[in-house]
Amino acid sequence: MPFLENTSYNHQVPFLHKNAHFSTIYAGKFKKFLAPNYSREIIELFDGDFLAIDFQIRNTKKAVILCHGLEGNSQRTYINSCATLFLENDYSVFAWNNRTCSGKMNRLPKMYHHASIEDLDAVIKFTLSKGFEEVYLIGFSMGGAQVLNYFGRINEIDSRVKAGVSVSVPIEIKASADSLKKGFNKVYMYNFLIGLKHKLKLKAAQFPEVITLEKVKQIRDFDFLDDNFTAPLHGFIDRNDYYYQVSPARSLNNVKHPVLILNSYDDPFLGEGCFPVQLAENKENLFLEVTNYGGHCAFPIKDSNYSYAEIKALEFFSNVNNCKDEKTLF
Repeated sequence: MPFLENTSYNHQVPFLHKNAHFSTIYAGKFKKFLAPNYSREIIELFDGDFLAIDFQIRNTKKAVILCHGLEGNSQRTYINSCATLFLENDYSVFAWNNRTCSGKMNRLPKMYHHASIEDLDAVIKFTLSKGFEEVYLIGFSMGGAQVLNYFGRINEIDSRVKAGVSVSVPIEIKASADSLKKGFNKVYMYNFLIGLKHKLKLKAAQFPEVITLEKVKQIRDFDFLDDNFTAPLHGFIDRNDYYYQVSPARSLNNVKHPVLILNSYDDPFLGEGCFPVQLAENKENLFLEVTNYGGHCAFPIKDSNYSYAEIKALEFFSNVNNCKDEKTLF
């Protein structure tokens, strides 16, 4: 399938946003976009835990499910703007919260990760229970990894689930973790650790026999966090086993649905292995677009409140719905 490198976005990016850190920080901290008027429903999971799903039904035939990134939630700006664009284009929208991300602590010791596809599958089943004929998935960063892992690892996917888009997605999680150790990128890592340490302190109070407060206080980087918490809490040997097992790179060969990956070369969160050019060129249903600019989950456009990523996702799903030949989707 086509691999787009000289993408049209390179000519649409505002001048200041050609700086990856400016683009990333502005989109994450300063850009404002109100959430739609959602209803919220709590669904019970197979293991006794729960998820909170925010949704608005606009069209009873087609819906999009939005998957947030690490330490995000259904109310983040990039989720809000994407939701609004799709609502304006006659889609129903379901924005779900990973465990611990809804504003209420989950019940079990485990939290969430890049391959929490059983939880995503529960969200999809909830959405399909509303009677939709077409369901599409969009994931940002970690959420993008969840989308790719879902399509590559779930054996029987309901025929009403049509396609997916993954934005700013770490194809190799280790490469992403290593990128966040370098230079200014450490600022992003420390920002993530603030929220994660707070949650683990609450977990230590819930489950002192599993998580010790003293060890939580020792967290200084992802290496320690993932070796001592993320990996053992979710059944992995250590951080390297975790990085390898949950990386979408292990899933892409098995993806059978039309999927678009939109990544940027200047993304401070991505590293080697996050741009699967050769695979995209040889796999019919995998579409890869790599821009020179865009930062992480940003992709701003001049004179638009919407990002290139969400506009591209809308276009991609429209093409999937209207086109029988996958070769003309791009």
